[in-house]
Amino acid sequence: MSEHLTLLYRGPLSSCDYDCPYCPFAKRHDSPELLRADRAALERFTAWAAAYRHGRLSVLFTPWGEGLVRSWYRRAMVELSRLPHLERVAIQTNASCRTAWLAEADRSKLALWVTYHPGQVGEQRFLAKCAELTALGVRFSVGVVGQPEHLAAARRLRAALPAGVYLWVNAADGLTYTDAEAARWTELDPLFGYSRHPHRSAGLPCRTGESVVSVDGEGTVRRCHFVRPPLGNLYDDSYRAQLRPRECPLGSCDCHIGYVHLEPLPLYDVFAGGVLERIPHGW
Repeated sequence: MSEHLTLLYRGPLSSCDYDCPYCPFAKRHDSPELLRADRAALERFTAWAAAYRHGRLSVLFTPWGEGLVRSWYRRAMVELSRLPHLERVAIQTNASCRTAWLAEADRSKLALWVTYHPGQVGEQRFLAKCAELTALGVRFSVGVVGQPEHLAAARRLRAALPAGVYLWVNAADGLTYTDAEAARWTELDPLFGYSRHPHRSAGLPCRTGESVVSVDGEGTVRRCHFVRPPLGNLYDDSYRAQLRPRECPLGSCDCHIGYVHLEPLPLYDVFAGGVLERIPHGW
């Protein structure tokens, strides 16, 4: 069986067009120099992916800011989707960008992980954007942060979205949910229980560092975004000798893009066919 490598790419971009009070990157403005560096780094990564010859690739872009308002992220998504050895390319986004560019992509391989931010975009405008994605045949999930003040908006969103669109809920950082509070969110997202509490991970086998790695704009490869020691560099192939089964060195993991790869959790089965875009199997 050919190798399948999943990369979580995060370049230097850290600017966003929203100013969510719970996000440290809200309304940040990157300098022209940083934006040029981010564009060059992404173009280098895309060229590397096009030349990759060791098996299949999947890519999830996890920018600190909003990527799709930048032309180079839209172009990278299109170009990657057309690669014959590319299985999936996805990005975390607020979907504030235009959608016409998606018609140029291979939409059987492209997907969006969309976050709805009440207070940053009108409800009807956001629903119209979701309708555009549906009409284009784009795979996407939609989610919200489980802030108490977002519950009513999340309920309206779930009622308005097509039943075939999965609505996920992320537990808010630092917030403890009572059973009654958790039950309200679970009514919207039956998988909220996985996000409600951090997962004990110390010493447990994890796919990161073996079949999943993170990459930054300089090509430094790490096992994931949360374990900092580098495994090597993408562009000199030094990382490849370090790919092997590994146990998690951290005490716990509380982010979906991390714990979804923990082997003791059943999430590769739960999200089979949609791990990167956070769409449960058969949804």
